Amino acid sequence: MSKRSVRRLFAHRQFMRFWFSRLAGVSANQMLMVGVAWHMYDITSSAWDLGLVGLFQFVPALVLMLPAGHTADRFHRGRIFAACMGIQAVVALALIFATQFHFASRELILGISVLLGVARAFQMPAQQALTPQLVPQDMLQSALALSSSGMQVAIIGGPALGGMLYTTGATTVYVTCALLLLVSAMLALLVRYQHQQAHLAATWQTVLAGFTFVWHRKVLLGATSLDLFAVLLGGATALLPIYARDILHTGPIGLGVLRSAPAVGALMMSLAIMRWPLTRHVGRRLLAAVAIFGVATIVFGLSSHFGLSLVALAIAGAADSISVVTRSTLVQLETPNEMRGRVSAVNSMFIGASNQLGEFESGATAALFGAVGSVVIGGVGTVLIAAGWFRLFPALARRDRMGPTVAA
Repeated sequence: MSKRSVRRLFAHRQFMRFWFSRLAGVSANQMLMVGVAWHMYDITSSAWDLGLVGLFQFVPALVLMLPAGHTADRFHRGRIFAACMGIQAVVALALIFATQFHFASRELILGISVLLGVARAFQMPAQQALTPQLVPQDMLQSALALSSSGMQVAIIGGPALGGMLYTTGATTVYVTCALLLLVSAMLALLVRYQHQQAHLAATWQTVLAGFTFVWHRKVLLGATSLDLFAVLLGGATALLPIYARDILHTGPIGLGVLRSAPAVGALMMSLAIMRWPLTRHVGRRLLAAVAIFGVATIVFGLSSHFGLSLVALAIAGAADSISVVTRSTLVQLETPNEMRGRVSAVNSMFIGASNQLGEFESGATAALFGAVGSVVIGGVGTVLIAAGWFRLFPALARRDRMGPTVAA
């Protein structure tokens, strides 16, 4: 992306306001995840319970995602995003009181995970569908790349800062999260765009329209389902507390660094894509990147050296960044504005399934085969998925360019 394009993006005040809102919100969310995961492992020392944290976030997100997409197509998307930040701020405040008055428990953390899942269900479609309304269409790919880079900075800084703050106590982490989430909510409320309220009856046809749209476009279906199964099998995030304490023998700071490593790789790849966009052989590069993600996951699973583990996670993050940017651009370019909330809900459902359900899968298989066995099996499965998608979705494998193939 040229310097002129960067200057044009920074001149769009509403986009930058929302960019900073997301930056604060994602940073706080990442810190919150580090605090909650370490807190749960301190209480129970159970891989199964770490997996349950992901499952309890996933179930409400799965149930509510399609209605949330319908909501994002009817109401002001900035206000929906602000409300979701407010809910997460309430969660952080609840954790502050629970920690200070010594009633934090396994059950409380699982209950809070449900509330986080509800907030995520409405947050994701709103934030994905809002960005295309804040910049001209010819700048959309650049805006998505800049958004991805900013979010990776938050994903890098959030866990690392969360790990450092946790050494002074869980309360410090939760107070910082609450403040950042409130700032994010206030910035989102200030976002202005030309909102045209859609008068959509809440019928099964309108609610499921996003799924129908994706189902009949095999390139989108292949790209989103590829991410679902690849991260579902290959994700090792839920097991990082086990690796940090029992395998790599580091503490909360080390956990924060481990959680940040994939984002470092993703940030570097996002910057590379901004400079050299993926304009040709998009489908094949996407499938190859997922295979690399699987191989890097296997290396991480087998590693007992902290430095090698960080490199493997960074490579996995870089490969995943290709998937994220490619999928996001394809979805937004091929979807008309009045459908973006519902289509983004389907995309978010796949993302949520791959992340939260993937955490549960990691915890469950770790309870059966151990942490190392769980990660290695998942990495092998990811490589097999990438190979299988070449045959199952030939339209995706043959996709050459990023631009839309259907009219808006």
